[in-house]
Amino acid sequence: MESTPTFEQAQLHLQVFEQRREARLREARDWFFKNFYADTFDDAMRIATPGTQSGAFYMMVASYWEQACALLNYGLLHEGLFFETTGEFFGVWERIKPTISEARQKFANKQFLANLEKAAQKYESWIESRSPGHVAAMRAFMKQMRPAQTAAA
Repeated sequence: MESTPTFEQAQLHLQVFEQRREARLREARDWFFKNFYADTFDDAMRIATPGTQSGAFYMMVASYWEQACALLNYGLLHEGLFFETTGEFFGVWERIKPTISEARQKFANKQFLANLEKAAQKYESWIESRSPGHVAAMRAFMKQMRPAQTAAA
């Protein structure tokens, strides 16, 4: 049986949620899910070029979820509560995942977005134990949402 979230975990959870509502981050999240379809690091750099608005939006989204997932991974957020109330981080991870190995090599940082990756792996196990087939269904849905001009050959 899972533990009940503490009052402090619930408070922090609400603070993390409130940050998601910040106008610029909302704009970045909207941009990310409409535009970030990258199969390679080069694709990612073309779509979200550093020093551009799209690059800033990418980093806002990636760093927000990296920080939120770090709080989760360190036990400051309650895992069940986090997983029950958000899946967006998993969608972000699925979009970034094809580029992460090369990004870590290019940046010489094996820990780049490691908290996001770890949380996504835990979420996948957590949700599949409760709703088998959910991850496959979400991946299929995300694939359908990809614009035809960016779909991998």
